[in-house]
Amino acid sequence: MIDRDTVALDDPVGESLRGHHAHLARRLGRAVGYLPEVASFSTVSAEPDPAEWDDLARLLGRGGFADLFSCPATPPADWEPLFTLDGLQLVFAASPGRADVEPGSEIVELGAGDVAEMLDLTARTRPGPFWPRTHELGTYLGIRENGALVAMAGERLRPPGWTEISAVCTAPEARGRGYAARLVNALVARITARNERPFLHAAEANTSAIALYERLGFAVRRRVTFRGFRTP
Repeated sequence: MIDRDTVALDDPVGESLRGHHAHLARRLGRAVGYLPEVASFSTVSAEPDPAEWDDLARLLGRGGFADLFSCPATPPADWEPLFTLDGLQLVFAASPGRADVEPGSEIVELGAGDVAEMLDLTARTRPGPFWPRTHELGTYLGIRENGALVAMAGERLRPPGWTEISAVCTAPEARGRGYAARLVNALVARITARNERPFLHAAEANTSAIALYERLGFAVRRRVTFRGFRTP
C-alpha cells in the first residue's frame, strides 16, 4: 500500500517546474516548460482557458513542439497532433531488490564531461528524450566496459517528495548482465536516503521494462497518455 500523498504525481512536470526545477524553467502566464536543451516537457493548469493556451503557444513559438507528457488537457483544434503513446506511472512501494551483475562493472556518476557519450547511448537505445543539458535535472549514473559507457539511468522530474527515475538504458552489446537493475537499485537507494519516493514512467507496450520495475519493487499507480503537438 502506498502511504504517501501522491497528488503531486498527477502533474509531475508542473510540480517540478514550480518547485525543485524552477531554475530550469521558462514561463509565460500560467504556461510553463523546461529550457529547450534540458527537456522538451511543458504543461498548463488542469483546466486551462484559451488565454493559457495562447501563452503556451507564445512561449514555445510558432511551429513549436508542445510535449505535454502526462498533461490531460486538450489543446485547441488548430494545434497539430504529432504523437500519442499509452503509458504507465509506477511508484516505488517495496525494499530494493538484489541485482546480480558481472564483476568489474563499477557504477560511476556521470556529468557534463560525459554528455557526448550519454547522448550517443540514448540515441542508440531510445529510452526517451535526452538533450545536452538533461543531466542537470539530477544525478545520472553509468556503467562502463573497457572505458565505454554501456548503461545508464538517472533522475528526471522532481515533484515535492518524489524523484523520477528515467533514461534507463543499456547498449545492445551489454544486455543480459543485470546493469539496468543495478542502476535502478542504486538510484532508489539515493532517493530514499534523502527521504523521497522514487517513481517512473514506462510505455505500456514495453512489457519487459515494466516487469523489471515490478521485480525491483515498483507498482503501477495509474495509466497516462503521452502526447505531442505542434503549435500553430
